[in-house]
Amino acid sequence: MTTTTRQMHLNLFLMGCGHHKGAWRHPDSAVEQLGDIRYYERLAQTAERGKLDAVFFADGQSAGNVSDGSPWFLEPLTAMAAMSRATEKIGFISTVSSTFYTPFHAARMMASLDHISGGRMGWNVVTSMFDVEARNHNYESMPVHADRYRRADEFVDAALKLWDSWQADALQFDRNGHYADPDKVQPINHQGEFFLVDGPLNVPRPPQGHPVLFQAGASEQGRELAARRAEAIYAVAYDLPAAQEYYRDIKNRVIAAGRTVDVPIMPGLVTYVAATEAEAKAKQHELDKQLPVEASLRQLGLFTEQDCMNWELDAPVPKLPPLEEFTGPKGRYSTILRIIETEQPTVRQLLGRLAAGGGHCTMVGTPEQIADQMEHWFLNEGADGFNLMPPSLPSGIEDFIELVVPELQRRGLFRTEYETNTLRGHLGLAKP
Repeated sequence: MTTTTRQMHLNLFLMGCGHHKGAWRHPDSAVEQLGDIRYYERLAQTAERGKLDAVFFADGQSAGNVSDGSPWFLEPLTAMAAMSRATEKIGFISTVSSTFYTPFHAARMMASLDHISGGRMGWNVVTSMFDVEARNHNYESMPVHADRYRRADEFVDAALKLWDSWQADALQFDRNGHYADPDKVQPINHQGEFFLVDGPLNVPRPPQGHPVLFQAGASEQGRELAARRAEAIYAVAYDLPAAQEYYRDIKNRVIAAGRTVDVPIMPGLVTYVAATEAEAKAKQHELDKQLPVEASLRQLGLFTEQDCMNWELDAPVPKLPPLEEFTGPKGRYSTILRIIETEQPTVRQLLGRLAAGGGHCTMVGTPEQIADQMEHWFLNEGADGFNLMPPSLPSGIEDFIELVVPELQRRGLFRTEYETNTLRGHLGLAKP
């Protein structure tokens, strides 16, 4: 029995039919249901049955090659409004692009959802990645990296001011007097490098004060922003040493920023779990058989900024530029470089490794084996919890909830019941 009093935080990261690139092609996939809100409501209810902290939606701003399958169907914030009404306790987190949204728009939507859900919303602030996304939002190409992060910092600052523009007790509902006390609803008069926002917000203060701020920075500027601003952090870690390097660096940066709060760090985790290790490996192989090679090479090209379409599948991976010369998203790229250095795979083997989760940690085995590995990360400065990335949905999260969660609970590593009603409460965060 584990003796730690800390408990893991677990989120379900939703992605179409699952995080495996071939999942939608499987005969048993739910691909025909991707436009049906009941599919997502059932997934949220399954996660809530397992007492998970939250459900997380990433987001993208371009369609991609639609023949390869797409993780996007319903817009995440819209879907979460419905999903929150189908649940009672579990939190909801959506990616919000600081490059394409404005602070007022984002703050208004997040405040509304926090009211609708009764205080269960979080937002994952990203700067976005690709020129094809930029060209859907009035940019010819993505702004340079440094500008995007300065904008993100100011974006967060303005949104927080907007939520603070209403004091908690501003609403009076006095039929013979004030609907709200005008002295407790004030403009913010924000004038910065990127945004002009007068305020106040036209939605009263959210139940949580501020929806919980998540961040996932891997670059130097991303890590700095996460350390100064984030209340919880998503990470990419291929193995425990990579996880420990990031974990220790971020924790030190949080202290250096003068913050005394605990900021949970949750690496992505892909699991294949079954009663026996052989059955778990069979599940992995079954999905890998669905992998479309051409689409996978296209995805690898996106991650590496290389033309991979003519790479020889059963030859070693061609030499890639060093990390310092890479101009795209550095977290995923550094993970790919680490996989190549550690495993020396062929191109075909690398595609299979990236097929589910794009290089996030993958665990395959029995509930006890997976719980052992999760516990090892948790107790050795690798993680405060995990962002679960099931290779297939709904089966992948059902397997985890039914098989792994009870084992974590038996060890005292995860809650057996919700103790609070808000996402802040689940994460042990104070209300601002």
